[in-house]
Amino acid sequence: MKHEVTVPYTIEQDENGVWCAQAALLPDAFANGQGDTREAAIEDLRAGMAVLAEEVGVPQQLTVVVETPR
Repeated sequence: MKHEVTVPYTIEQDENGVWCAQAALLPDAFANGQGDTREAAIEDLRAGMAVLAEEVGVPQQLTVVVETPR
C-alpha cells in the first residue's frame, strides 16, 4: 500500500560545503541526508525517510487549513 506523507525538513551547508538535511517522521524517529548539492541531500533524505517509514510505520496525519495574516 502506498502512503503519501508530507514532512517538514531542515537543510544547511556545513563548513566543508556538504549539504545536510534532516527530518522527523515521528517525534522520536529521525532521518538524515547528505550530498554535494542541496538537491542531492534532499534526495538522500527522501530515501532515508522511506527506509524509516518501513521500520517505524507511517504516522497518522491530520490536515488543517488555516488563514494567516499577510
